[in-house]
Amino acid sequence: MNPNPIASITWAGVMPAVTTPFTEADDVDYAFLAEHCNWLVQQGASGIIPCGSLGEGATLSFDEKQKIIDTVVRAVGDRVPVIPGIAAASTREAGRLAATAKVMGARGLMVLPPYIHRGPFHEVEAHVEAVIESTDLPCILYNNPIAYGVDFSPGWIASLAERSERLCAVKDSSGDARRITAIHSIVGDRLALFAGLDDMVVEAVRQGAVGWIAGLVNAMPRESVLLFEKAVQGLEDPAAAREADQIYSWFLPLLRLDCVPEFVQLIKLVQQEVGRGSERVRAPRFPAAGALRTGALEVIRESLASNPVQDVEEKR
Repeated sequence: MNPNPIASITWAGVMPAVTTPFTEADDVDYAFLAEHCNWLVQQGASGIIPCGSLGEGATLSFDEKQKIIDTVVRAVGDRVPVIPGIAAASTREAGRLAATAKVMGARGLMVLPPYIHRGPFHEVEAHVEAVIESTDLPCILYNNPIAYGVDFSPGWIASLAERSERLCAVKDSSGDARRITAIHSIVGDRLALFAGLDDMVVEAVRQGAVGWIAGLVNAMPRESVLLFEKAVQGLEDPAAAREADQIYSWFLPLLRLDCVPEFVQLIKLVQQEVGRGSERVRAPRFPAAGALRTGALEVIRESLASNPVQDVEEKR
């Protein structure tokens, strides 16, 4: 008997939304991508999420997404699940990508609203349901009303969970920590809830989130994993809670780089500063420049110089 794919993922921990590296010729750097994902797993990532917003998914061709998923699956093997972002301008294309992702070895899917579309909610609802029903893989729903112009309310999420056993988790990037509380109060433990913005992770854990789909983790996985672990331990251990607050207070200026329109450029800039990638992005994006770049580099370099994580680890 084949194992139930719905039960194949432990929906918890720190799952990097990985950036997509590019060569100087603007091709995907598959070799570095494989190395990068392997390193993230070694540093404690519990899953890998390619082809999302941070991965510049809207700029990638279908063939590139297919090869990215295959590359990441081969790089991480059976150690952690690969859960690619599934988004396209059309429902048909999104369903095709969902099917391809399974063939490439993905063990779950992160379902996004359609690109560009700004129609009535029932059209987005139909799109999401069609993508989820196009696969037998477990799915996490991505709610990001600021970026995608549609807000999946707690009541609607609960209703979708009743209709589809494939919906297993929710990534919330609404920026409202009360949203985690609201969803949890309706669905209980039926759905695993994930913080979707870097600068809300501790608040989200304290409100019931069991996971974090993170951005700065691409450059600083050791710090991200330790912060999350301390936040979870802090629910029962006051000493761990204080350590989480210490790390969080230091980390927040960097984590806030994930929450501005230029988040892709800035997170890649941090990667470049720590020697774990390049700031190259795909047009229409350009690397950060001017006052944005100057200010970001000041924050990055000051934060790196005052990193308290080694001191916290030595107390473990």
